[in-house]
Formats: sequence, C-alpha cells, structure tokens
Amino acid sequence: MHRAARLLAADPHGLGGAVVRAPPGPERERWLETLRSALPSGTPWRRLPPGIGDESLLGGLDLAATLAAGRPIARAGLLAEADGGIVVVPMAERLPAGTASRLAAALDAGTAVDRPARFGLILLDEGEADETVAEALADRLAFRIDLNGLAEPPPAEPEPVSDAPEPDPVGSLCALAEAFGIASLRGPILAVRVARALAGDGPIGRAEIVAAGRLVLAPRATRLPAPEEPRPETAEAPPADAPQEQPRAETTDPSAAETPDDVVLEAVRAAIPPNLLDQLLAGGRRLTAAKSGRVGQAAAARTGRPVGCRRGDPRRGRLDLLATLRTAAPWQALRRTGEETRRIVVRRDDLRIRILKQRTETTTVFCVDASGSAALERLAEAKGAVELLLAEAYVRRDRVALVAFRGTGAELVLPPTRSLTRAKRGLSGLPGGGGTPLAAGIDAAVAVALGVRRGGSRPAIVLLTDGRANVARSGEGGRARAGAEALQAARTLRAAGLAALVVDTGTRGEDARAVADAMGARYLKLPRAEAGQLSAAVRAAL
Repeated sequence: MHRAARLLAADPHGLGGAVVRAPPGPERERWLETLRSALPSGTPWRRLPPGIGDESLLGGLDLAATLAAGRPIARAGLLAEADGGIVVVPMAERLPAGTASRLAAALDAGTAVDRPARFGLILLDEGEADETVAEALADRLAFRIDLNGLAEPPPAEPEPVSDAPEPDPVGSLCALAEAFGIASLRGPILAVRVARALAGDGPIGRAEIVAAGRLVLAPRATRLPAPEEPRPETAEAPPADAPQEQPRAETTDPSAAETPDDVVLEAVRAAIPPNLLDQLLAGGRRLTAAKSGRVGQAAAARTGRPVGCRRGDPRRGRLDLLATLRTAAPWQALRRTGEETRRIVVRRDDLRIRILKQRTETTTVFCVDASGSAALERLAEAKGAVELLLAEAYVRRDRVALVAFRGTGAELVLPPTRSLTRAKRGLSGLPGGGGTPLAAGIDAAVAVALGVRRGGSRPAIVLLTDGRANVARSGEGGRARAGAEALQAARTLRAAGLAALVVDTGTRGEDARAVADAMGARYLKLPRAEAGQLSAAVRAAL
C-alpha cells in the first residue's frame, strides 16, 4: 500500500492516481500522509469540493478583474492550480457523471481550458458494498487500494527466484492482463510504467514485472486464469530408414498470444484481494450506485439545486446573475460607445437562468400475498424489507406503503409513509392465511399508486406472490375465473404506465411469471428470500 504511494509521488500524472477504498479514519489519513510526505516540497495538493462547478474546476472568466479592466481576464481553475501535484476527491462514489467525465478528459489531455493540468487523482471511495466509483475514471488510475480492515502495513512482497531468461516486460504484462480478463489496454500500459519506475535506470526484470502485476493488474482481475493444459508427450524418434520430411518454412500466427510465465502468473494471482477472489469464484459482479433526480425541470418550477445555467427569460426561471455578468463582461469595451453612460451594459442575449435539479420522491407500494400456509414467512420477509427501506428513507426522501390481500379481499395495511415507528406499529398485527384474491390485491395496489402519482411522487409496485389466484373479485372461489381476473388486473396496471416488480415466492414460477408478463414488469424469483435480499433487489430493480 505504501509502496504504491511512493511510486505515485514520483510520477503523479504518468501513473494517473489511485482509488482508495476506505471510510474516514486513521488508516486512510496515514496513507494520504505517506503520499504527501513523499512528494517534493511545494507540490500542489488540492481537495475537490462537493458540487464544484465547471468554471471553478476548469477555469473561466475572472468577473471582477474583467469588469475593472474592461477586457477579458481569465482565471485558472482547480485542475490548473494542481498542475504537477495531486487532486483528492472525497466521496468519489457519489461524483456526478459530468464532473467525472471532465476529470477523465483532463487526465487524458493534461490540460484544462488551454492551461497545463498534469495531476494525479486520488479517489476516496467511501461507499457501501454496492457502490463504486465510475469505472471510466478508475480505469485511468494505476492503483486500486482497499484499506478496509487493515490493521498494519502488509508484509514485504516476495520476489521469485528463477534461472530462466528474463521475459519481455511488455509482452509478459499484456499476457497477464489477458489471463486475468482485463479488457482495457490502460491496465497493461500503466503496469509497464510502474515496472519502469521500479527498475529505475536498470533493465526491467522478472521481479519488477511481478511487482507491477501485483500492484496494477491483480485488483483489476475479472476472472481467474485457466489451468494450464498438460503438454503432449514427446513422440518416439522415427526409424533410421524412414524417409525424412523436408523442413517447412516457419510461419508466425498473428493471432497466437504469448502465455505468461508460470512463476509470474502464480505470484500475481496470489495478490488478488480476498473479497475480489470470492466474487470471481462466485461469478458475482459489483454494482454501481444509481443516482435519481430530474434535471432541467419545467419553467414554473423554481425550486431545486442549481447544476448549471442556460440562456433564457428570467420571467420563466431564476436569473443567474453571476453567469449573466460573465457573459456580458467581454463586450463592455465595444458597447460603451457614443452616449452610453451605463457602467455595465447587459443585453437580452446575455441573460442566463439557472438549471435546477430536483429530487424525485419515490413511493414503493408493497403488495403482499398474505394467504396460504407460507403466509407467515412471506409476511415476515415483507415486514423486514419495509423496515430496511424505511431506515434509508431519510436519505433518499422516499416513502413506503403496504397492501396485503387474503381471504376475499385486500387491505391497505400501511399508507404511504417514511416514518419507521409508524410502519412498525402498522405491521405488528398483520394477519395471514385464507384464499388468494390476487386481482383484488393488484387493484388495491394500483389505486394506491395512482393516488401517489397524482400527489407528485413516483410510484413503484412490488408484488410478492406465487401467482396462484383462487378467489375472484366477488369473493367466490374458482381458479379459472380468479386467474383470468388477475391477468386482467395486471394488464390494467400496465396500461396505467406504472413501474412494477414481481417477486415470485413460489417454487414453480409459471403463474407468477405470467402475471409479470401481463404487467410488463420485471420478474424476480426469490422463493426463500430474506429481508435483506428482498430490499436489495427492490433498490436495484426500481
């Protein structure tokens, strides 16, 4: 870990930087201090503020100096100020996509609005297990460091000893990248730069290749290397009197790829992080956290967080005074002619209004099958999922509602709320057992969702059922009629344009899948789901 910090301090821009996954704490601060102390004295060190605008990041017009001088005067942005140094990004997993793309472009070009900006980037990843930084940005950084659970610096890395000739560094690192399933060429390119830095003025040997593979390629692995196939046994020598074959001219197959050295391959494989190795063995994938919200809302809406500006009429939006003055400032010398006495001349084309981003509230309507012998288990899962989702509602400003159907009808057990206390009180006495009036349950969930939508929130329905309806809307039994009415109710939900997820709690799956198809909903089979799995599935799907 500290070896990567020292390498990065020697060439911040050439190695790109590092993704440091760790919560705020002494381990992370110790690593940052190691990096900062290894940098030459006076090296720029800048921290990226959350919500930084383009002009502050890339540079733009110095409004006060321009108005005073009467001519355009530019000012440097944060990236230009960090030229030759380091930019630290806290909470990088929540970095807006626009800011991430501008950072990536500056790393590629080494400039920001025609000013030199050759910097190294440190992304501090503080997210949960299902949150990661933008892969397009992380791919440009040489190192990926996980400090979670690290009590002390890791032991020194062993270097292999072999009498074999030294391998070609570029070919070996490219072969390693292919073996570990690294599709991007930036991985082996950065690994070669690390090996070159480790070798100094001398040649790159096997030890430097192993160290570069362990530091750069192992954390990027997406698969385990395939086991080596046994080599065929040597054929017996032909008899002395056998006719000799004429030697053939050797041909080179351009598609043949170099295979990595076995010692190097095993040394790099041993450096794969344990959590990544578990994911590879299980075939799992890390998820990227999704952001919600509406950008560029209607003219009548004047609330939200500013995320930029555009030309427009202030009567139809909020005037961005600074952006308006910045647009008008370069033209003041031309406009102050004749009898013009105003100090600042602003024209209609200069007017800028703010672009606002408004958070969209989501209300998840759980529609739970409380009938049959498995009702108690399904209700326990639903209750746990509702409580888990509500525990996060204060962050996302979301609400949860619960509809349960059993016997001959459906009941709104929990109206839309974000109160965890109210939810627990409403869920505590929820009964179960009886028939399966699936159509009545879907009708009740649709009614709640439409009311939520009329109130300005975004509804999403989560239906937990095995799909085996046996009670019609009238309360009478009969699987054929009840099944037909359930499909009719599902098609009504689809016609209303409501987002839905069907969680199949049964063991067969045909009935619940037919309901999901009629709804146009996502289908998820979780016959023995726990509350945590269910809440995670809802967050991922909706």
